[in-house]
Formats: sequence, structure tokens, C-alpha cells
Amino acid sequence: MFIIKIATVNDVETIRQIADQTWWVTYGPILDEEQITYMLTEIYPADKIRNQIENNLQTYLLLFEDGKPVAFASYSPREENADIYKLHKLYCLPITQGKGYGKILINEVAQKTIDAGKKVLELNVNRYNNAKTFYEKMGFAIAYEEDIAIGPYWMNDYVMRKEL
Repeated sequence: MFIIKIATVNDVETIRQIADQTWWVTYGPILDEEQITYMLTEIYPADKIRNQIENNLQTYLLLFEDGKPVAFASYSPREENADIYKLHKLYCLPITQGKGYGKILINEVAQKTIDAGKKVLELNVNRYNNAKTFYEKMGFAIAYEEDIAIGPYWMNDYVMRKEL
């Protein structure tokens, strides 16, 4: 049994905990420990997430399984092109992977995108992340490659798009 709710500032620590537990498993095989630590510190500080929620910069969805938060996604219109929505984050606790929660959250974000009158959902995925195959199964296709500097590190990503 699961439910999805829109996260509030009261959920910031929950989001951070899910990210911390998920990132090590997801990125451990492809990034070094120092880079994972740095990126978690850069992307998931409490004040940054709080600001994103309070100022509607990103909408966070939390998925609960039997009353416990186990996954989250965040999305927003793209800054450069409001006709495209971007799925910024999608993480499910490792113990829940394979239960379909990632698919459920993507479908929820896709519906929110359609409800906003938009027809394209976009995301970035590390070129070496196994999630690329999952996103392809969900109907996303590689649009282009993008290298993004985060401090002294690089995110080497595919930008993937799905027409809705």
C-alpha cells in the first residue's frame, strides 16, 4: 500500500535521508567517495531544499509505503524553456527498488506535466548509471549529452526526453 504526497518544508530531513541512503548505492560503483560526499553536500543541504520548496522552485513528491517514506521525486518547469518540465530527482530506497515506485513517481510527474498543459518531460542521467535503461523503458530517449561542472567534479549526463 502506498500514497504520494507533495512534500513541505517539514519533509526536508526525510528527503535528505532518502538521498543519502540511495546515492551511495546508486553512485558508489561509478563515482569516487569524495565526489559522492561533495555532491550530496552541494545538492542536498537542508536550506537549499527548503528554499526550493518554499519558493516553488521545485515540487517534491514523497512516496510512502505502509506509512513510511521510501522514495521521492522533484520536478519543475525548465528555467530556459517553461514548455518543458524537468524531472530533477528520482530516488527510491534500495530496499524498495523493483517494487515499481520509480515508475509510479515518473507517471505522477508526467501527469502533473500534462495537467500544466505541457507535452515534454526531460531528465538528466549519468551516462554510466544503470537507471538509463529504466528511463528508456519508461519512454525516454536520449536527446543529447551534457557535462555539468559541480565544484571540482563533472556530471557526465545524458539529457533524456519523453513526449507526453
